Amino acid sequence: MNNQYLEWIEELENTQNLPDEALTALLECPEEELPDALAERARAVRERVYGKDVYLRGLIEFTSYCKNNCYYCGLRAGNRQAERYRLSEEEILACAQSGYQLGFRTFVLQGGEDPYFTDEKVVRIVSELRSRFPDCAITLSLGERERDSYRAFYDAGANRDLLRHE
Repeated sequence: MNNQYLEWIEELENTQNLPDEALTALLECPEEELPDALAERARAVRERVYGKDVYLRGLIEFTSYCKNNCYYCGLRAGNRQAERYRLSEEEILACAQSGYQLGFRTFVLQGGEDPYFTDEKVVRIVSELRSRFPDCAITLSLGERERDSYRAFYDAGANRDLLRHE
């Protein structure tokens, strides 16, 4: 393989950056060995940074309703094409049970900012998940809430919150 390509691969690995022309040349490179060389370096970086462990998370998409109208999001309130649903508490717990039996030990409750799922309902769900699955991590992705809400969720057994700001 061309030495210039090898130098660019090394620079990319060391700096996580390349000039546009070098990156373009790598992407357009006709040499058959290049994809394997890039994949080998990428794998080495991934293992150095993250190790070889694989963590599976069971996402439970429990509501497709959202009070917001973020234009980029398919769940936005103004999207008349979206199929709307809400899982019941029993359905959420059944999903977690199925996931647990499949080996998942992290559950992510994810949905739009749905006012139907009040703090009290979320606390009840999280408490029941914590009771049934004490060895599991519980992550919430419910949108923006008040500080007291997050405290109540953590007190009920949630481990973390995934808050997306766009």
